[in-house]
Amino acid sequence: MTDSSLDLASLMCSRLCHDLLSPVGALNNGLELLADEQDPEMRKRCFDLLEQSARISADKLKFFRLAFGAAGGFGEMVAVADARDVVDALASNNSRITLNWQLANESMPKVAVKTLLNFALMAIDSLVRGGTLDIAAETREGASEIVVRASGKKVVFDAVLGRALDGSLAEGELSSRTAPAAMIRQLADSLGGKLQHALTEDALVLGAELPAA
Repeated sequence: MTDSSLDLASLMCSRLCHDLLSPVGALNNGLELLADEQDPEMRKRCFDLLEQSARISADKLKFFRLAFGAAGGFGEMVAVADARDVVDALASNNSRITLNWQLANESMPKVAVKTLLNFALMAIDSLVRGGTLDIAAETREGASEIVVRASGKKVVFDAVLGRALDGSLAEGELSSRTAPAAMIRQLADSLGGKLQHALTEDALVLGAELPAA
């Protein structure tokens, strides 16, 4: 493993830990409250908090395992139903986001699935006031095309993420926040593929063309 690969892997771990800190911390808080609380109604609220935090933690772990890790096995293809399930679960934690899917295949190459998932994560993060998330993907003769569109009243997309997708990050801009975008940029480059993004006042569009391996 090269130094740059090790740095990227370390930053991906940092991103995972950062995103899990909140629901895991809520679990800890709920347990502390439950230990001291005697009122039945308050204990019920504590159990509700524990259940919600545990579900969110599990949803994020499943998502990150497929988006960042080796989930799906060591084969080249991954079931798109698995990708849809983890995105649906992640988005369900925000009731203001509506998801629409157009998936033409039952399975896609692993690189395409990781790209789709990381696009979805960026799109969900961009919808700070909620909105609509449209995800479309198709694989023909091994080559994959992916389009993710986030639209809403307020869409936020930091330019540094765009540079990570473009492969034009400046020195010092690689961080736990930009690491997922940098990862899929490296994956696309390894196939001779293309990543694109466009931002308007009310929409973010992310696209990928990934040739067969």
